[in-house]
Amino acid sequence: MKSRWKGGNRALLLENGEAYYPAVFSAIGAARHEVIVETFIVYEDKVGRELQRVLIDAARRGVRVDVMVDGYGSAGLSAAFRNALVDAGVFLRTFDPQARPLGLRLNVLRRMHRKLVVIDGRRAFVGGINFSSDHLADFGPLAKQDFAVELEGPIVADIHRFAMAAIGAGHPRGTLPPALPAAVAAPGAMGATGTAGTAGTVGTAGPTAAGETEALFVTRDNLEHRNDIERHYCAAIRSARKQVLIANAYFFPGYQVLRQLGRAARRGVDVRLILQGEPDMPIARRAASTLYGYLQRHGVKVHEYRERPLHGKVAVIDDDWSTVGSSNLDPLSLSLNLEANVILRGSTFAEQLRARLQHLIEHHCREVEPQGRVRFEWWQALRTTVIFHFLRRFSSWASYLPRHEPRLEASERVPDTSALENAHVP
Repeated sequence: MKSRWKGGNRALLLENGEAYYPAVFSAIGAARHEVIVETFIVYEDKVGRELQRVLIDAARRGVRVDVMVDGYGSAGLSAAFRNALVDAGVFLRTFDPQARPLGLRLNVLRRMHRKLVVIDGRRAFVGGINFSSDHLADFGPLAKQDFAVELEGPIVADIHRFAMAAIGAGHPRGTLPPALPAAVAAPGAMGATGTAGTAGTVGTAGPTAAGETEALFVTRDNLEHRNDIERHYCAAIRSARKQVLIANAYFFPGYQVLRQLGRAARRGVDVRLILQGEPDMPIARRAASTLYGYLQRHGVKVHEYRERPLHGKVAVIDDDWSTVGSSNLDPLSLSLNLEANVILRGSTFAEQLRARLQHLIEHHCREVEPQGRVRFEWWQALRTTVIFHFLRRFSSWASYLPRHEPRLEASERVPDTSALENAHVP
């Protein structure tokens, strides 16, 4: 799908599960015709069960509900959980389900990593937040820091068309969902009946004014849009004149992104990165840290977020360019996974996102000091050379990694054996 800039949108920043889940669940609760959910992870915890409840309620009142989960990220869903959705009339699909020999998930590559929700073709949510309680602060020290955006306006039509096309891949011929009523599917703001602005988002008072925000929906796949997200990042960094501020959970970008960051810093742009300091996967920090020296030599400032694991994938450049989505700046997101970001042009949203990221820098980050001159070690030079050549070519290397035609499997009711497995056998 080729997307174009659309004006006249409203955008609301949602930070963490505390803002995201109430907004999404409220929107699903108000849906009258259609709910589409695409997510990498659903867990059977308090968040997953609440999602299940609002989806079942929607389906029972006649709303068409389509849900797509990833076969790797959501592999642990029980038969009982799935059956409850299917029995209520939810169309549940799994992206590329695979067998789990010895309980191991081996289908690691080329995952459906998007996080999208579309309500009645008129409201959409795009971001990096899964449906799991580890996106809530009460989860504890491993609770994730993340962002999403709630959208109303013409851009939602693009997101809706994309989601419908993805759903169509899992439908038997001739059973595609019927089109929404024209009055519902028409682009535009929800008006007074919308729920935007009620989610309690920190640092925001509600959606930006209608007509202010331009938006572009950008995806990455393994066919026609292999480098679209990376290309938009590079173009925005290349044109930056004041500041580049990127918060990214898994930072190991391609050479093009690294080169543009270095060039921007050398021409006087304030380039700052917020990366993981307390990672959920330690290898993520170790990989990113191998790039610190190169970045700092060119004037890039590196801040490590120390409060809890960082899961965000957002950026603000100059006064009016920003992006929120599911794509990390790492080989998996930029070369393998199916991803979706929204890019926004508008000063109000950019200021809101910048304020939240600046708050993280000032209160929850530690700036990584440049090491200066260090004693030369041959193995460090070799490691740097290998890393940089890998980065320069990783999109090409990715084409040689395991590849197959992914399946989109519709769920039917399956026997629930958990009761038998847990029964006492004398």
